[in-house]
Amino acid sequence: MRPSHLDNFARWLRFNLVGGIGIALQLALLFLLKSVFHLSYLAATGLAVEATVVHNFLWHVRYTWADRVQPLWRNSLPCLLRFNLTNGAVSIGGNLVLMKMMVTFGHMNYLAANGIAIALCSVVNFLVSDEYVFDEGASATQ
Repeated sequence: MRPSHLDNFARWLRFNLVGGIGIALQLALLFLLKSVFHLSYLAATGLAVEATVVHNFLWHVRYTWADRVQPLWRNSLPCLLRFNLTNGAVSIGGNLVLMKMMVTFGHMNYLAANGIAIALCSVVNFLVSDEYVFDEGASATQ
């Protein structure tokens, strides 16, 4: 049975709450890795995004899509793999390409550019998560 528009909107709000916490984590890690550990902004971006992808997955399993998945690690590993290959690829690839364009070519502040990149990738990530990663059919086969 397909969820109602109200169910989809509630899930979108939960997704954005988790994402908001993830944004704070990602920006803090990006700042720390670039400013304190002196990594290049692209290396720092990749590491910060991957840490945030794992953080967000854990919250999505327990909160955003808790009605669709079993939070047992044995059952969650295929889901984590799907999440990392989809959301991770969109987030890391999208962030790196957009950061390169906005920072190197547009001379934008790296933190502001990262905020824009996150926002642009989030819609794609929600749709992929809802329709593929946490799809009830995929979760039932785990």
